[in-house]
Amino acid sequence: MGNEKPKLRVGLIGTGFMGKTHSFGFAAAERVFDLPFELELHTVADRTEELARAAARGLGFKNATGDWRRLVSEPDIDLVDITAPNAFHHEMALAAIAAGKHVYCEKPLAPRAAEAAEMANAAVSAGVSTQVGFNYLCNPMMALARELIASGELGEIRSYRGIHAEDYMGDADGPFTFRLDPVGGGALADLGSHALATAEFLIGPIERVLGDEVTVINSRPDAKGGRTAVEVDDIGRAFLRFANGATGSIEASWVATGRKMQHDFEIYGSKGALTFSQERFNELHFYVAADAGRVRGFRRIEAGPDHPPYGLFCVAPGHQLGFNDLKAIEIALFLEAIAGQRSEPFGFKSGQRVQELVEAVHTSAVETRWVSTLKHVA
Repeated sequence: MGNEKPKLRVGLIGTGFMGKTHSFGFAAAERVFDLPFELELHTVADRTEELARAAARGLGFKNATGDWRRLVSEPDIDLVDITAPNAFHHEMALAAIAAGKHVYCEKPLAPRAAEAAEMANAAVSAGVSTQVGFNYLCNPMMALARELIASGELGEIRSYRGIHAEDYMGDADGPFTFRLDPVGGGALADLGSHALATAEFLIGPIERVLGDEVTVINSRPDAKGGRTAVEVDDIGRAFLRFANGATGSIEASWVATGRKMQHDFEIYGSKGALTFSQERFNELHFYVAADAGRVRGFRRIEAGPDHPPYGLFCVAPGHQLGFNDLKAIEIALFLEAIAGQRSEPFGFKSGQRVQELVEAVHTSAVETRWVSTLKHVA
């Protein structure tokens, strides 16, 4: 009896793409990792009671509700997981924090940096743990890249190039959705946030940015049978200056025809280089300048048990992790933080930082000038 783990009851708000991914992540995490808690999928909330009940059956939750406020106020729930559309994150998270719940929120944390700051500060004041869903950073190959950079194996980092490109908004006749809301919408906020988070994860603080934003499709069909003007960017770019002296760039596009999941980077140092593509995210390519000329070239490092926590999923290298596995890793790290075993892997303060970078790039694009970002580093 003394070895029993405390129970952690989870409430999920939203059952779309990311809601399902989070549910799969919780299920996998409990079987792959030695978690500090016994998990209970307690309640799921969606827009209607009917949708919630169907989701509860399919995703393994015990209870369902068409009112997210009922979920947040449920005394038995310990962790509120928010995968609702971006515009609702602020209100839902603040309500959950006020109720004393730990909060796991899919990115972006909030449409505006000021709202993200309010959420982060509220969590600190309440003493609850938080996590923002940037699960690409949980890839063992990302950890290896960061380790190689930090150990000096690339030498002085000279330049960085990052891109996050997809084509899910490439059809000019695709409908006007919440992603196009002028408050916090746009490719830069939706996808560029990943590119910026990865850049700082690997290279360190970004000191200043010079941004550019382009709207390619100026209107889209709306629910009333007409077309609504699009005011947000379809493509966002920025030149970057890092605090360590490195320079670089990032690009975000949701109209990149043919690209389904391109989250790539190239890093060039005085002693070596790294390249990575999310389209083959179980691989990292490493160039060592000191290699003899006749064998010099990028070597492929393939993910395997030597790259924790890959070995907990599979004992054989080359069999590959998947997208949902990265979410399971993210969840396991967050639960360790809730248990006090480690610091928050990517808490609300980190989510606030990413949103401040997004807004700095936007300000730069509008005002056509370099914008400082270091004052916001935690």
